[in-house]
Amino acid sequence: MSIKADPSEFAGKRVLVSGGTKGLGRATVERFLAGGARVITAARAIKDPIKGVEYIAADLTTAEGGETLATAALERLGGIDILAHVIGGSAMPPDGFAALTDDIWLSELNLNLLATVRLDRLLIPQMIDRGSGAVVHVTSTQSVLPLPESTTAYAAAKAALRTFSKSISKELGPKSVRVNVVCPGWIMTEGAVDVAKRMQASNGGTYEEARQAVMTWIGGIPIGRAAEPSQVAELIAFLSSDRAAAIHGAEFVIDGGTIPTV
Repeated sequence: MSIKADPSEFAGKRVLVSGGTKGLGRATVERFLAGGARVITAARAIKDPIKGVEYIAADLTTAEGGETLATAALERLGGIDILAHVIGGSAMPPDGFAALTDDIWLSELNLNLLATVRLDRLLIPQMIDRGSGAVVHVTSTQSVLPLPESTTAYAAAKAALRTFSKSISKELGPKSVRVNVVCPGWIMTEGAVDVAKRMQASNGGTYEEARQAVMTWIGGIPIGRAAEPSQVAELIAFLSSDRAAAIHGAEFVIDGGTIPTV
C-alpha cells in the first residue's frame, strides 16, 4: 500500500541524500521530492535521472568526492536542512574473516562509515550556525546480526556508524540538530532480487524457494517478506520531518521482525 505524501511537508527544505540513484536511495529521493523538497544527491555515474533532482558525479568513498558533493550542495542550494545518509553496501568475498585484506577493510569502511562521517563533518556546521537541522543515518541489522561468512567488515562498519550516530547526537541535540538512525533488514531492491536469483542459479529450484532461502540465511523474517524501499524511505522522511521534532538520538529498526530480541 502506497502512502500519498503531503506535497507541502518539506516545502522550502533542502535535502541531501547520499547514494540516491538506485534502491533505497532512489526511493528516498523520490519521497522527499513528493514532499516538496529540493534534493541533491551523488553517484559515480548518473543513470536514469529523476526530473528536478540536482545530481553530482562524485565517488563518496573518497574524501575528494565528499568535498565535491558538499561544495555543490552549498553553492547550488545555499545550504542543507536535512541529511539522509543512505549510502552503503558490501562486496566482500564469502570466505570468512581471514580473506579480508586491508584493502577490503578500507573499502568497506570508506563506503559504510567514512562517507557519512565526512559529509556530516562538512555539512552539519552550517546546520549548527542556523540553529536547525535533521540527520538520518541508515545502518543495517547486520550491525547486530552479522553473517560471518559474508558481512563481517560491512557489519563492523555499520556498527561503528551506530556508535558514531549516538555520540554526535549528544553533542548536536543542544545545538538544535537532531540525529537518528534507521536500521533496515532485507529490502527488496534490485540488488536483493539479484541475490535471490544468484542463489536460485546456484541451488536450483524456483525463485520463490530461493527468496525463502535468503530470508532464512539472514536470520528469518517473521512477516514473510522483505521491506519495500518506499516503506523504509517513509520512515526516513518521518524522522526528518517536524512530526518527529522530539525524536533524537534514537534507532528505529525496520526489519519485519528479523532481530529476535527487544
